[in-house]
Amino acid sequence: MEAGASRAASIGVFAPAVDPPPGGPHPGRWFLFRDAELLVQEPRRAAAAVPRLAGPADLGVPLHAPPLYLGTLDGDPCWAARLIDGDATPPPGMACHGLRELHGRLPEAEWAVAGRAVQLLAWDRDHRFCGRCATPTDPLPGERAKRCPTCGLTAFPRISPAVIVLIERDDAILLARGHQFAAGRFGLVAGFVEAGESLEDAVRREIAEEVGIEIAAPRYFGSQPWPFPHGIMVGFTAAHAAGEIRIQESELAEAAWFRLADLPRVPPRLSIARRLIDAWAAARGATIGQP
Repeated sequence: MEAGASRAASIGVFAPAVDPPPGGPHPGRWFLFRDAELLVQEPRRAAAAVPRLAGPADLGVPLHAPPLYLGTLDGDPCWAARLIDGDATPPPGMACHGLRELHGRLPEAEWAVAGRAVQLLAWDRDHRFCGRCATPTDPLPGERAKRCPTCGLTAFPRISPAVIVLIERDDAILLARGHQFAAGRFGLVAGFVEAGESLEDAVRREIAEEVGIEIAAPRYFGSQPWPFPHGIMVGFTAAHAAGEIRIQESELAEAAWFRLADLPRVPPRLSIARRLIDAWAAARGATIGQP
């Protein structure tokens, strides 16, 4: 079931919905994807915007499947669709970019809706057939779901929860560098929640597995949709309780305790990891001068 309307920073209100207004696709904002890249207008070098169109025919770009209705943003109908040609050249004045590149260039509310759109398009693509009996599925009226007409299996959009933790010890925090990180870039310990776990259980397990220490008092901080490809990051803070760092070498290249004065490069402001680190610094009357 879709959530209620949510306040979108810098533009207004996004009201999610499943069933479009009658009469077929209406003019509005079109979130058109070439694979995982969003087609945007680029009126200025640093700025980008989702195109407002009567429909994709305005651009002369064919779609891979019928569009999905997402709801309204500031009253504008929002549609999502995949371009049929993965090598399609964007129309003049437009370009295709990944969502990571577009953070800070798109208005925040459009970026959030784009994250919703890319996840729903992937779900729509991946559930055209029943996973139990391979029968073609049908949309379930009034729900963001697909149901098998043969066996009745219903598939909803998948969300994969992960936890991410800022751990404090005295006046330092634990930062770790994964093997896939850029040189010199450190982040917070994170990992996916396993079947049967509470979020707090997942926090304790991930910390024990990846850095070999015990923590106390894990406390919820906040959450962030993470459309890479269909996650939600749930942030926690915790205090060091016992043990010294012993990294899981298959996951991490290094980990250490860092004070404010000697912080390495940390994640960009796009991520909840950075929100956790910025909040820790702000509680000490400091700001982190990194983008």
